[in-house]
Amino acid sequence: MSSIVLQSRLFGDMFGTAEMRALYSDEALVQRYLDVEIALARAQAGLGIIPAEAAEALARVAQVSRVDWDHLATRTRIVGYPILPLVEQLSKWAEGGLGQWSHWGATTQDIMDTADVLQLRDALDLISTDLDAVGAALATLAEDHATTPMAGRTHLQHALPISFGYKAATWLAAIDRHRERLLQLRPRIEVVAFSGATGTLASLGENGLKVQAALAEELNLAVPDITWHTARDGFTEVTGFLALTCSTLGKIGYDIMLMMQSETGEVLEPFVQGRGASSTMPQKRNPISSEMMLASAKIVREQHSAMLDAMVQDHERATGQWQVEWQALPTAMIVASGGLRAARDVLEGLEVRPDAMRKVLDVTGGLIVAEAVMMGLAPDLGRQVAHDLVYDCCRDALAGKGTFLDLLCAVPEITKVKSREDLAALVEPGNYLGSAPEMVRRLLQNRQ
Repeated sequence: MSSIVLQSRLFGDMFGTAEMRALYSDEALVQRYLDVEIALARAQAGLGIIPAEAAEALARVAQVSRVDWDHLATRTRIVGYPILPLVEQLSKWAEGGLGQWSHWGATTQDIMDTADVLQLRDALDLISTDLDAVGAALATLAEDHATTPMAGRTHLQHALPISFGYKAATWLAAIDRHRERLLQLRPRIEVVAFSGATGTLASLGENGLKVQAALAEELNLAVPDITWHTARDGFTEVTGFLALTCSTLGKIGYDIMLMMQSETGEVLEPFVQGRGASSTMPQKRNPISSEMMLASAKIVREQHSAMLDAMVQDHERATGQWQVEWQALPTAMIVASGGLRAARDVLEGLEVRPDAMRKVLDVTGGLIVAEAVMMGLAPDLGRQVAHDLVYDCCRDALAGKGTFLDLLCAVPEITKVKSREDLAALVEPGNYLGSAPEMVRRLLQNRQ
């Protein structure tokens, strides 16, 4: 087994989508390095800084298919960065000595950071698509089950009835906040990084800011207010967003796993032949996708922690912290894509079982709505008296001395103010959903 699951032919598609892993392949990354170099050449040619024929020549040959990968890898290990050896190759590809005009006035980090931004832009498009799909699936579940009663749980114990649609809507609200966060952060991220050796653009003299603006226009990126070579909050905001998103997915997955337990079976992951099967227990239907949602939350949080550490950089160029990003940022993005895809797989086909939910609700024989009984009696008996009477009935019911309803009906103080019919209505869980259905509808209406 490959020790790196993201690179594994066996596990790769579990931990990240094929689209995202392709986006973060060596080939895709190096092509973006070349794209930035060509955009820089075109920007400078447009300003008359380098010959137009040089930009044209470089654009014709800057294809990743030309790369000598063995040489590039060897030189990258020696130099410490891939841009110098890549530019060496690019310069040779252009005929007539025109390659000498490549990388004019640029530094390695200019190219790498800007290429990373281009990668992030495309990656966030993929994330956005899956995030929207997760939201749509949850909206459908919330709407369809706004009034489907189930047990609400606190401290893993029955608390009060809720609806499954209400539960799905609480998940949805978090997903919608992540969608909003994504829209807000993108303008802060999609910014060109061209600033020169120490960020002052000194090598280009009075043309520095002109080139920066022209390059940004070529790549459809924004112009920064000032150099961000060692101000890495932007990239770290991305992993923070991914960590938040995946933690929400982990919470959803955890809830689903608990509801899928054999003892409850309130929901089931979509059936796929062989999925979640055991090699020795034919009856098993394990919550594999939900497990991956939970795993993605843990992995991405670790990458964000690394990015936070990497933010603490020295002066105008980092001494080792930058390299941490090379591992942490792609890993976070790939694993987040895997978590989102697992969430889509689960939520778009989730098998909701209202009968099982009702069976679980009835396990305590109406005790889950003891609060409803207390509040129903309180206007006549006073809250504390009602509480104490209902408390005693609950204890007796748990001790097996009778059903909750029968025990209530055996208390003279209670039967003086409530008929058996009244009490039966109070112990019906479906009658005590509170404002849950209205909250669901309000959320769905507000997200139109």
